[in-house]
Amino acid sequence: MSSHTDPGALPSPATPAGRDGLRAILAEPQRAVIGLDFDGTLAPIVADPQQARAHPEAVAVLAALAPRVASVAVITGRPAEIAVRYGGFAGVPGLEHLTVLGHYGAERWDAVTGEVTAPEPHPGVATVRAELPELLDGTGAWIEEKGGRAVAVHTRRAPDPQAAFDALRAPLTDLAGRHGLIVEPGRLVLELRPPGMDKGVALLTHVRELSATSVLYGGDDLGDLPAFSAVDDLRATGTPGLLVCSGSDEVTELRKRADLVVDGPGDVVSLLRALAERLT
Repeated sequence: MSSHTDPGALPSPATPAGRDGLRAILAEPQRAVIGLDFDGTLAPIVADPQQARAHPEAVAVLAALAPRVASVAVITGRPAEIAVRYGGFAGVPGLEHLTVLGHYGAERWDAVTGEVTAPEPHPGVATVRAELPELLDGTGAWIEEKGGRAVAVHTRRAPDPQAAFDALRAPLTDLAGRHGLIVEPGRLVLELRPPGMDKGVALLTHVRELSATSVLYGGDDLGDLPAFSAVDDLRATGTPGLLVCSGSDEVTELRKRADLVVDGPGDVVSLLRALAERLT
């Protein structure tokens, strides 16, 4: 299902459903939602998540694409404000149709207002955060704060990253469950967060709010699987969609389910540029 996005070329999806989704987006772009993960899709994966930044050409490409579609929605586990800052999305002409759905949709930032709206944080997050240092002692894992709405445990810098990930999964799941949270596994990261929101719920809600008639979703990690499932659900009920995997050798399930696989954020940007040019 893979295809390399040559500059300027709009690649053909490998599946009939994906080709139907692309045709629907091209036929009526003003009613299309373009949903995109941030880390690994718009921004290269880096060892320290605080150093992540959008691909250098991403903002210009999104600014060219956003006015031509109903919405570009960046759907991320990060706090919305952090994704906006690391993405460089604020105050950019052409991004009026950009929305950032942070914390899996619990937070929302709209480019038009520049404001973040969100409910109160789940009290279990602070409790879990206080207990984590003792549990992680000696593992080589480290903690990423997520604005009081979630906490992530990274093992990428541990002596044996995969072994640390595997060893921590069960105790972190137990810790999360005792405080009303769930564990979301990713690429050498385990995120403890409240239940009830995921990228699929966020994407479906956004698509329905806008009465969109087609959707593209691009992601790279396990946390993007619910969004892939949401697109499958939409397709089953008559809304065409295109699933794009930002090529990851670490998450084979996403690759298998995608209509189109591209080679990381650089090729995601090339794909979006080609799409914007077709819609000009």
